[in-house]
Amino acid sequence: MNIVDISNKRYTTKHYDKSKKIPAEQFKQLLTVLKNSPSSVNSQPWHFFIADNDAAKAKILPSILDFNHPRVADSSHTIVFCIKTPLDEAHLQNLLRQEEKDGRFPSAELKEGQDQGRRFFVEQNSKTAENLLCWESKQLYLALGQILFAAAAIGIDSTAIEGYDNVKMDEILGLKEKGLKSVVVATFGYHDVNDGNAHRPKSRLPNEQIFTTL
Repeated sequence: MNIVDISNKRYTTKHYDKSKKIPAEQFKQLLTVLKNSPSSVNSQPWHFFIADNDAAKAKILPSILDFNHPRVADSSHTIVFCIKTPLDEAHLQNLLRQEEKDGRFPSAELKEGQDQGRRFFVEQNSKTAENLLCWESKQLYLALGQILFAAAAIGIDSTAIEGYDNVKMDEILGLKEKGLKSVVVATFGYHDVNDGNAHRPKSRLPNEQIFTTL
């Protein structure tokens, strides 16, 4: 299947078949996609909480708005996407150590340039807590887009969920104490045969309304 076919076929799942579980090896592939997702200046400002069993999903369910309960409870896996608050010195140093360990710097100059460049963007986007939240959330949504498309590419259905109480989610997972904040939730699995959204045609605005060639 080519990328256009995947894009045409992918849709937001409304009802999951609770009896179907994503094979461990395939879910591992999705986590690798998350790990490899792009982020501005390789800031990787994220952490992901995975609920892959009924007890774990039940734990976070009180933070999910009622109409989204089945999309979490009946999914195979649910992921809570979180950002780091703030992007502190320990995280910046940890990134630089990992990049060096992974062979990213053939010279000391390149290492210094990477560190200074990343600090510049972090500082530019840290004028207020709201600025930082916005900037980090943009990076997180890059990762969300990656995994949604990757899931569709291997026949796994998904749902991005903003319909949840982030304050309650943060309390349930103790995120404030961990220096984290939840931003979005995504569920994965296989759609139920009665999921009407699986059979509706995709609707998008025509090319001439959304593309301009300069």
